[in-house]
Amino acid sequence: MAKTFHLTIAKVGENLFEGEALSVTLPGTDGMFTVMAGHEAFVSPLKEGIALVKDASGSELPLPIEAGGIAEVSSGQATVLL
Repeated sequence: MAKTFHLTIAKVGENLFEGEALSVTLPGTDGMFTVMAGHEAFVSPLKEGIALVKDASGSELPLPIEAGGIAEVSSGQATVLL
């Protein structure tokens, strides 16, 4: 079974995704990047684009990022604030 990590994607007043994920691909200001289980801790600003979540079942969920945001990865989890 593939490893997962806890992912939260939220904007003010609304959780867009919360649960276990295999990966999330995000539009960083320096280019696209993918986070998977065991990823090194970091913080990155995001630009407008699409977040592509691959959930624990392998289904892909595209989520629009309309005005940028920030991603934080640490301790087996990732948080994306839009």
